[in-house]
Amino acid sequence: MKITTNKQFILASESPRRKELFGKLGIPFEVKASGAAEIVKRNLSVEEIAMHIAIDKTVSILEENPSAIVIAADTIVSLNDELLMKPKNNEEAKAFLQKLSGNTHQVTTGVAIYGEGTSISFAETTLVKFFDLSDEHIDAYIATGDSLDKAGAYGIQTMGGLFVERIQGDYNNVIGLPISRLFKALLSLRLIEIERVVNA
Repeated sequence: MKITTNKQFILASESPRRKELFGKLGIPFEVKASGAAEIVKRNLSVEEIAMHIAIDKTVSILEENPSAIVIAADTIVSLNDELLMKPKNNEEAKAFLQKLSGNTHQVTTGVAIYGEGTSISFAETTLVKFFDLSDEHIDAYIATGDSLDKAGAYGIQTMGGLFVERIQGDYNNVIGLPISRLFKALLSLRLIEIERVVNA
C-alpha cells in the first residue's frame, strides 16, 4: 500500500513526536513552527480549547503559504476539568504528577486541517490511569528533564509511560497526534489517496 497526494502539506509543529507520527503517512511535508500564542479560553470545553488553539496555529502559516494544506494540533491534559498544560518549572511539574498519581485523566488533542477551501477541526480524547506514585518516583522522573516540554508533565513514549496502569483509546493521541483519525479525515477530504502496490 502506498499513500499519494498532489497537495503541499505543512505540519505546523516543532514537536519531533508529531513529526514522526505524521511521517508514517509516507507523503512529502514541511515542518514550520507557528508563532501563535496558546491562548486558553476558559469558557469553552477542553475539546473546544484544543481545537481553537490548533486552528490559531494554522493562521500565520496559511498567510505565508496560501496554496498549502496546513495541519496543526494541540494536546491538553485535564483532570476533573482542571487543565494541566506544559509546566513552567520543576515545582509545577511535581504538583501535576502528584495530582495524576492514582487517578484517571483525559488527554485531548485538537487537530485542524486548513487550506485550499478546507477548514475542519476535530478533537480526540484518550483516558489514561496512573499507578500510585511516590514523591521519590516523581522526583526521579523530573530529574530526567522530560517533564517541562510536555502537557501534564510526562511523556507516555518515554519513561513517563512506566507510570501508566492502563489506557483507553488512541495511544498516539497521548503522544500528540491521533494519526489514524487524521488519516481517515484526509482520505474523506480526498487530500490523499491509497494506491495499491503490486510486487513483481
